[in-house]
Amino acid sequence: MSTRLIKKNRSKKKLDYDQHVVVVYRSNKNIVAQLIEPKTKKTLATANSYQEKGTKIERSTKVGLKMADIIKKKKITKVLFDRNGYLYHGRVKALAESIRENNVNI
Repeated sequence: MSTRLIKKNRSKKKLDYDQHVVVVYRSNKNIVAQLIEPKTKKTLATANSYQEKGTKIERSTKVGLKMADIIKKKKITKVLFDRNGYLYHGRVKALAESIRENNVNI
């Protein structure tokens, strides 16, 4: 098991969220964001880049816009951003910033 996965799993055990969480999954080609409800830990909504066109950063920004719209429709004002062990750089950063630009507090 890689050290990134060990650190990721270790940090997940300690977390007990009291706010809604946006969790990021990043593959080589796509990016997925999930909105998770804190008490039941069930997924409320997802946004992904499977059908999007453009560069990886542009697609990540579009996913962030979709997620921000979903969060606004559900009338959630503040969310936590779980980068899921990925560095806050590139596509993960673009997704987070596009959510922030649409007046959602992270």
